[in-house]
Amino acid sequence: MARRWLGIWAAACLLLAALLASTGSEAAARIGVITMQPGEVFFERFGHNAILVDRGDGSEPTSYNFGFFDPTEPDFVSRFIAGTMRYRLVALPLSRDLAQYRASGRGVSVQWLDLDPTEVQALIAMLEVNARPENAVYDYQYFTDNCSTRVRDALDAATGGLLRRQLMVSSQGITHRMEAVRLALPAPWMAIGFHLGLAAEADRPLSRWDESFIPMRFADALNGVRRADGRPLVVAEETLLPHRLAPPPREYPLLRIEAMLLGFALAVGLIVLGRRAPRVLAGVAGLFWLFAGTAGLLMAFLWLGTGHHFAWANENLFLLSPLALVLLPGAVRALRGRPPGRVFETVLMLVLVLAAFGAFLKLMPFMRQENVEWVFLLLPVHWALARHFRLLAGARPADR
Repeated sequence: MARRWLGIWAAACLLLAALLASTGSEAAARIGVITMQPGEVFFERFGHNAILVDRGDGSEPTSYNFGFFDPTEPDFVSRFIAGTMRYRLVALPLSRDLAQYRASGRGVSVQWLDLDPTEVQALIAMLEVNARPENAVYDYQYFTDNCSTRVRDALDAATGGLLRRQLMVSSQGITHRMEAVRLALPAPWMAIGFHLGLAAEADRPLSRWDESFIPMRFADALNGVRRADGRPLVVAEETLLPHRLAPPPREYPLLRIEAMLLGFALAVGLIVLGRRAPRVLAGVAGLFWLFAGTAGLLMAFLWLGTGHHFAWANENLFLLSPLALVLLPGAVRALRGRPPGRVFETVLMLVLVLAAFGAFLKLMPFMRQENVEWVFLLLPVHWALARHFRLLAGARPADR
């Protein structure tokens, strides 16, 4: 009988030890935000982040990464074009997640957060459920629902809205356009594409909460978050991988004066070229109208045919109108020394009027799209070309 009770007592001790160990493990578990610096591939330019879970039991920390997509999906390209891409959450060992960043020279750092055990366990449970195959996929939006906003929202939910309450009330005046163009500047074609393709919705000043679509901005914002008793949310930071690439520019480039001077220089150059080599000018004009019309068609397609909301109702359509394509046959005729035609002259003036109207919109306080650089650059070109071909048409009867 005594042996039986001794066995029961021993089993109880083992159970108690296991419970204590489990409790200690849960208390030691900690949460971090890992931030990856921008890379050199176009989809790496905005940086990246993930939630790091260190369970404190000696096992390797787990990275919960919301940034995975599958380019082999049958409809990947069509979804990319339509703005309806699908990303998914993947839980993977930290070492495996870091391998690709180490190979590409991208820096990685971690911010350890001051969360109480209840918040830690709630967040872990939430992430585990979210990472299941049936829950992992989400509809990706570049500015409003991406890998970084998913990290932000998960932490906000675990802390009872702490992040939203503090980050929604402040703003640095930054916009989606500023961030997109700034981070894309190392690839000029990408920066130009963003600047041309983004519409007025991208120029709304963002709160610190909204800025968090950029992982590096979110990391900065986290450093300013405080718990209810005033303690900082971030208790420690450490570098996991050094950054070996050139950093992106710190500020959004303001090029209005440069654009105005370049636009003036282009207009003068076109006028001089038209006097000395009118056929060469016709070829240059044809290339410009081909670019303008194609860009206009693309912007119209983004507005009317896709889910890229930040490209809708783009005022640059006044400066780069699809109507410019109608001018191409006239440019070819002028290149051959023949009159461009009456339809050409009418459309040419319409294209100029549209560009002038786009410039007029900059005087309207309710039109907030930041495209002044494009007005300064493109309107003089439209004017110079219209002037040349109108003068050419006026001189035609006298030449006969």
